[in-house]
Amino acid sequence: MNVLLNLINAAVLAGTPLLLGTIGETLTQKSGNLNLGVEGMMFMGAATGLGASWYAEKLLGIEGFGAVIVGVVVAFLAGSLGALIYSFLTISLRANQNVVGLTLTIFGTGFGNFVGEYLSGKAGGFVAVSDATKAAFGNINLGPLSKIPILGKLLFQYNWMVYFTVILALILAYFLNKTRKGLNLRAVGEDPGTADAAGINVTKYRYISTIVGGGICALGGLYISMVTCAGVWVHNSVSGYGWLAVALVIFATWSPIRAIYCGIIFGGLTILRMYVQIPGIPLQIYDMLPYFATIIVLIITSIRQIKEHSKPEGTGTNYFREDR
Repeated sequence: MNVLLNLINAAVLAGTPLLLGTIGETLTQKSGNLNLGVEGMMFMGAATGLGASWYAEKLLGIEGFGAVIVGVVVAFLAGSLGALIYSFLTISLRANQNVVGLTLTIFGTGFGNFVGEYLSGKAGGFVAVSDATKAAFGNINLGPLSKIPILGKLLFQYNWMVYFTVILALILAYFLNKTRKGLNLRAVGEDPGTADAAGINVTKYRYISTIVGGGICALGGLYISMVTCAGVWVHNSVSGYGWLAVALVIFATWSPIRAIYCGIIFGGLTILRMYVQIPGIPLQIYDMLPYFATIIVLIITSIRQIKEHSKPEGTGTNYFREDR
């Protein structure tokens, strides 16, 4: 039982950056933009967020939660900037969404690794935030709640970003399904021509949702550098998480609620080798499990063509008002 509780606890922690990337991309795709640059934006958030916190400590003397706030803001802005570039090229200049997304991944990966290595050189070998800032990303002490048998371990022993991410997913689900602006956004993603004829500003909705979605994805990268890597820059630390997040959008059928448990499942697959080791199976097989599961999911979802679980009809297609 203790091993199972530890596995679930670790799965939640490992699945949080995947969930951030998934809900960020879900928001983007709901508007009709297929941004394949999630990996790049996560890299940008990981490097700039860590670097901003480190500089806040060294230059401004800010440590702990103050440095955390600086890192979160800068990471979000970095991801938003990447998404803004994508939006300008695809929405305003009508460039191919797939090509621009892949280019953003290449750019963001190179940018993140460059910034990380530059900071490591400035720090004398490797860059790491202070113990106070690391502690600010540690588990929250919820008092008696954390000591409840079983439930305390499952629900009340995580860092603040885990709870923030789950709340963000719930807010996004409510926004998309229960608010007028959310319904307008979904209309833009399903049929931008009809939405435009109804007086909805397609360009504005696509710009805002894509930029905000990019910022959320970047927070997933910040989580990796600050929590998974314990506030130390690790070269290629984000490697693969962005692509898994893109696949999870399909697995969760574009639902922020379903993305929560999908993120936990895939998070568990990424750390399964640390808790369940079958004799004779190489560790490399365990590393392949998330990607193998991704292939299975894509096959199943392509076979099961359920209308309410399908992607928005306008996703991946640029909107030309003149063709309406």
